[in-house]
Amino acid sequence: MDDRKAARQRRLAESKRQHILDAAREAFAEDGLEKASLRAIATKAGYTPAALYFHFPSKEAIYAELLRSSLASLGESVAAAVTGADTAEARFRAAGMAFFGYYAANPSELDLGFYLFRGGMKPAGLDRETDRELNAALEGALRPLAAAARDMGAGEEAAGLSMVNIFAHATGLLLLLHTGRIRMFGASAEALMAQYVEQQVAELRAG
Repeated sequence: MDDRKAARQRRLAESKRQHILDAAREAFAEDGLEKASLRAIATKAGYTPAALYFHFPSKEAIYAELLRSSLASLGESVAAAVTGADTAEARFRAAGMAFFGYYAANPSELDLGFYLFRGGMKPAGLDRETDRELNAALEGALRPLAAAARDMGAGEEAAGLSMVNIFAHATGLLLLLHTGRIRMFGASAEALMAQYVEQQVAELRAG
């Protein structure tokens, strides 16, 4: 009986925690990550602000949990894209476009990542351990790029650089896409991304 009661309490706590996360995602989408407050999140969740502290110590902790989940989904999306690709080049292309495609389809997820830098290059409100964990999750999602580059014959440094290049280029194009600035140039962000991925493949092939 005690075990069943404890299990029910755990399920209830997990349900409340997820409800708070869902409310926070809505608040962040409506008000922006910077302006959204714990009070606004609590109101959306139907709780008092004090009740949120039973589950999360701060807004940044809620944010970290959302980003953690987002990066896990990103990693799964990239991993799924490279599954079945029969050559290293195909895996590189699939991973690069999957990374871009995930954030192209989910602009709010991109906002979660950029919130880390709202105060500059120092993580905003996150302790170092959490920051390292989240950065490691991002690197993990990008790792299939480096792995494919190594399988194409690139050394460790060159493979890592190709991964960074894809990340940086995708990020820039995604900013242009989601701010609407890409329309100024009459260009397609997806087409430009595909073109850049092909350039990286050619450079890796050339050694």
